Amino acid sequence: MNEQHHNHRMDDQHHPPSDGPGEDESPGDTNHGEHGAKGMSEHEHHAMMIADFRRRFWVSLVLTVPVLALSPMIQGFLGLEDVIQFPGDIYVLFALSSVIYFYGGLPFLKGFVSDMQSRAPGMMTLIALAITTAYVYSSAVVFGLTGSLFFWELATLIDVMLLGHWLEMRSIMGASSALEELAKLMPSEAHRLMPDGSVKDVPIGELSAGDRVLIRPGEKIPADGVVRDGETSVDESMLTGESVPVPKQPEDRAIGGSINAEGSMTVEVTSTGADSYLAQVTELVRTAQESKSRTQNLANRAALVLTIIALGVGGLTLFVWVGLIGREFVFGLARMVTVMVIACPHALGLAIPLVVAVSTSLSAKSGLLIKNRDGFEQARNMQAVLFDKTGTLTEGRFGVTDVVVLADDMSREDLLKYAASVETHSQHPLARGIVAAAPETLPVEEFKSIPGKGAQAIVDGREVMAVSPGYLQEKGIDVKGEGTEELASQGKTVIYVLIDGAPAGAIALADIIRPESQRAISELREMGVRCMMITGDNRLVAQYVAREIGLDEYFAEVLPDAKAEKVKEVQSRGLRVAMTGDGVNDAPALAQADVGIAVGAGTDVAVASADVVLVRNNPLDVVAVIRFSRATRRKMVQNLVWATAYNVIAIPLAAGVAYGAGILLDPAVGAAVMAASTIIVAVNAKFLNVK
Repeated sequence: MNEQHHNHRMDDQHHPPSDGPGEDESPGDTNHGEHGAKGMSEHEHHAMMIADFRRRFWVSLVLTVPVLALSPMIQGFLGLEDVIQFPGDIYVLFALSSVIYFYGGLPFLKGFVSDMQSRAPGMMTLIALAITTAYVYSSAVVFGLTGSLFFWELATLIDVMLLGHWLEMRSIMGASSALEELAKLMPSEAHRLMPDGSVKDVPIGELSAGDRVLIRPGEKIPADGVVRDGETSVDESMLTGESVPVPKQPEDRAIGGSINAEGSMTVEVTSTGADSYLAQVTELVRTAQESKSRTQNLANRAALVLTIIALGVGGLTLFVWVGLIGREFVFGLARMVTVMVIACPHALGLAIPLVVAVSTSLSAKSGLLIKNRDGFEQARNMQAVLFDKTGTLTEGRFGVTDVVVLADDMSREDLLKYAASVETHSQHPLARGIVAAAPETLPVEEFKSIPGKGAQAIVDGREVMAVSPGYLQEKGIDVKGEGTEELASQGKTVIYVLIDGAPAGAIALADIIRPESQRAISELREMGVRCMMITGDNRLVAQYVAREIGLDEYFAEVLPDAKAEKVKEVQSRGLRVAMTGDGVNDAPALAQADVGIAVGAGTDVAVASADVVLVRNNPLDVVAVIRFSRATRRKMVQNLVWATAYNVIAIPLAAGVAYGAGILLDPAVGAAVMAASTIIVAVNAKFLNVK
């Protein structure tokens, strides 16, 4: 069956009543839902459901003990008829079983209604069918019908199914808080410039187009706008993925949520609320999450088959025994009920949840956090992986790659020493990269920042400047032909060092490629997976990284709102796509991909939008995700085979096909086979391993 009828989100059309979870609130329901639609976040809703299943399980389990003790079949099996029986015990058994049926079985009965409404019978239909048949038939026996009591089967089946749902939901719960995290990027207040020149702090909700706001160094820009005064550089990496802070001067665009790195500036607000850039990214995440494809659920498909078998064979059994063979109706009815109860094996309820629990635990120990089981299971079939560059394939910090000395009296070490001395007073990422590469630094005097262009200071009595190529062009200083053009053509950022006004050298920096990236790409390609990179950085930078680590393809200069479109573009080639990223700008693409893989040290919104989170920031873990997914799938299939194999033998015998040979499956024997099947499934799940 199509899983959209079973594993859909809380806010889908089959939203259950508030007094208990229905089938649509199944343990597979970890897809990214809209938060707050019902007055609470999906995380809170999901936690309430887990608590509800836990409570129902423990109440039902406690009541099951006396139900087993009072069941004639169990008493006979254990030889305790004369020990436990007392007048009216059958009515006590009926009362306890009724509580278990209506309280413990309520989620499955609601799930049955949801299945019928969606015309997609699955696990919930099968469970509801089995427990209702057992309850109604056993109740009729209590009040006069000749036959056997199946209250013990009813109670244990509900216990096992509640346990399975609780285990699965608890092990895979991951709050889908992407939209909440996006909102957290915005500051709560803004410094609005008043007509009289004063500054007033106001909530950002009071801002409107045309207002002017002051943004000081280190503060977040409160709304989209245009720079009207001041020069600075802005860290937009959280939003755009661009690793280098972007210089800003009057008439440049400013994005709400980005961080002002250096000087103060005045921004005129152009967009607020739903029209803002951040709101548009939020909507992209929401849209991609809602349209996310889902795999079919193995257990549901097995349950659908067993539902058809139970109804078909059960009805046929009654017809054959009564209509054709001529046996009494009570005998035929007992055979039919036995078939329909046995058709829902306890093992099937644990086959998937136990593997999920074991897989989740093992993967967590390996640094992989599974947030969405369905997405994780799809990873086994990935044909292409799209990597974000900054913070994923690279470390997201700059390191010195080349040093070009232009002055005769200057060594490489001296050039780095002078440049680093100036940069020690700067918070710019490029400055930190230079400082980290220098052998030592010298005391500085008269430090001065040149917003958007560099910095200068007096170092050891000499005027030292560390500036951008734009500054040289502005001052008419020509350093062409000195070997720096090749560095720029490789996508590296070049910082020029001027000493006493004359070019002394150039320092090239680049985003440091993670040492594991090349090996990860190599192993993925050996597995038949195409490896691609998507980045907001310029084409030269992307080309340099792609060449260094051996990518099949790359997309450069991709705006954030186009990243999800690039994922769709690759999907349109007929490829199943995984997306790996760590920034807000990656969130829509992570949600759009068949599998979203977030780097754990990235932004909360990227993590919240993903199906799997890589705790260690190691690209090799993408390889591990695929291997874990394949191993988990193998184990699920094995367990389903074990769980349903029981039915292949039990159902025909329960129907009486071997009656002529003197073989008729006794419910007690069926219970023993059922128990063995459940134990095998549980033990098999524990042997999950990744090859």
